[in-house]
Amino acid sequence: MKRCAVVFLSILSLGAVACDKTETAKPPAPPPAVVVTTVIQRDQPIYQEWIGTTEGDVNAEIRPRVDGYLLRRVYAEGSFVHQGDVLFEIDARQVEAQLQQAEANLAQAQSGLTKADRDVTRFEPLAAQKAISQQELDDARSAQSASRATVGASRAAVEQARLNLSWTHVTSPISGIAGIAQAQVGNLVNPQTVLATVSRVDPIRVLYQMSEQEYLQFQNDPAMRNAPLDLILSDGSTFPEKGRVLLSGRDVDVKTGTIATIGIFPNPGNRLRPGQYAKIRAVTQIRRGAILVPQRAVNQMQGGFQVAVVGDGNVARIRSVQAGPQIGSLWLIDQGLKPGERVVVEGFARVKTGMTVAPGEAPAPASGTAGTR
Repeated sequence: MKRCAVVFLSILSLGAVACDKTETAKPPAPPPAVVVTTVIQRDQPIYQEWIGTTEGDVNAEIRPRVDGYLLRRVYAEGSFVHQGDVLFEIDARQVEAQLQQAEANLAQAQSGLTKADRDVTRFEPLAAQKAISQQELDDARSAQSASRATVGASRAAVEQARLNLSWTHVTSPISGIAGIAQAQVGNLVNPQTVLATVSRVDPIRVLYQMSEQEYLQFQNDPAMRNAPLDLILSDGSTFPEKGRVLLSGRDVDVKTGTIATIGIFPNPGNRLRPGQYAKIRAVTQIRRGAILVPQRAVNQMQGGFQVAVVGDGNVARIRSVQAGPQIGSLWLIDQGLKPGERVVVEGFARVKTGMTVAPGEAPAPASGTAGTR
C-alpha cells in the first residue's frame, strides 16, 4: 500500500514539472531587422582625378639690364600690370655720365673724319700732278677709312649708352600679375638680380602627374584624349571654366612612374593665381546600364566582395559580387547583381543565407560624381 502511494506521488510530481516547463517555454525570436535599398541602374560616367597646382601660362622674371642702386618701386605688389608699364627705377647718374662720354667720343671721331676727308680731297689732285707721292695719298685714304670706322663705333656706343639709360626704368615684358618685390629700395642691383616675377594667368595652367598606364590610355583612347577637364578648388567648389589637356612632358619619372601633364583653363578676371591647390577631373568613359549600390552595402572580404540580397518572402542570401570603381558614395558592381534587387545596407552582420529578415527601406542614395583612379 505504501509502495503504491509513493508511485502515485512521483507521477504527480513529474506531471507538475512538465506543466511548469510548458508554461515557461519562450516564443521563437523575431526576424532580425535590416535596412535595404533597391539596386540602381543608369548610364554612369566614369571619372578620373589627379592632384595638381596652378601655374602662370608665362612667368617672366624681372631683372635689370644695368648696374645701379634701386631708387623706387613703381607698381603695387600683387596688382595687374600691362606690358610696358614701369615697375622699378634705378639710379641713372652713372649711365648718364657714360652717355655724355660716348657723345663726346662721337664728336671727336666725327672731327677726325672731317680732317681725313679734307686730306684726301686735297691730296688727290696733288698726287695726279706728281706733287706728292702715291704713298701719301694711300695713307690719307687709309686714315679716312679708319676715321669712318671710329665714327661708326662711337655712334654705336652712343646708342648703347642711350639704351642703358632707358633701362634704368625697368618695365614689364608681359601683361599679368606682378608678384612681391624681391629687391628693396636702396639695394645695389645688377643683371643677375631678380627684382620680381610677372605671371600671365589668363589662361592659367595646371600641372599634374599622370601615371604611365593612364598616359598610354590617354594616347590610345580618343574619348580620354578629347575629354574636357574640370577644375576642383581647395574649398570643394568647381571652377566654372572648362579646360583641356595642353601637353605632356618629355619623359616618365623613373622614381614615381608618372609623367608631368599640363591642363590649361581660361581664367577671366584673373580669379586663380599661381601655386593654388587644384584637382583635375575628367570623364574617361560612360558605362551604359551600370549597376550601383551604396558603398555600405558592400562587405569587403579578403579576396572578394559580398552583399546581402533580400528576395521573395524577405529571405536573405549572401552573394559574392565583382566590384568596379567607387562613384562618390556609391559602388559600381560589374557582376553579381540585377536591376530591381534589394540589398542590405544596415545589419549585414546579422544576416545569414536562408534567414528571413524584417527589411526597412533606406532613403534613396545620393548620386556621386567622383570615381577612384
